Amino acid sequence: MKLISAVILCAFLVAVSAAENKYTNKYDNVDVDKILNNDRVLTNYIKCLMDEGPCTSEGRELKKTLPDALSSGCTKCNQKQKETAEKVIRHLTQKRARDWERLSKKYDPQGQYKKRYEEHVATSRAA
Repeated sequence: MKLISAVILCAFLVAVSAAENKYTNKYDNVDVDKILNNDRVLTNYIKCLMDEGPCTSEGRELKKTLPDALSSGCTKCNQKQKETAEKVIRHLTQKRARDWERLSKKYDPQGQYKKRYEEHVATSRAA
């Protein structure tokens, strides 16, 4: 009985720990607008994400975090990270559609996260 109680307690602690687990906010103050408005810098980030070029420390963190953020619906993101993600997606879809498609094929080959995002945008506009 003690073993079962210990297992349940451990499972509970892991669940609570996972729920509190958030992505680092170390890069939350990066000037994303500056990156988005500089084609050379943005291209370098895209090359990093596509494994076509070197990565900055921010690029490496993004590359490491992106698959989990997509699959979890950004549940570990803070509000600033969610807003930044939406800004980047909006910019890429409107101004760098070819790059958006390439990134989508790599990180969302089934299109499930893209669909979730489009539904989110539609809901946000209706509100």
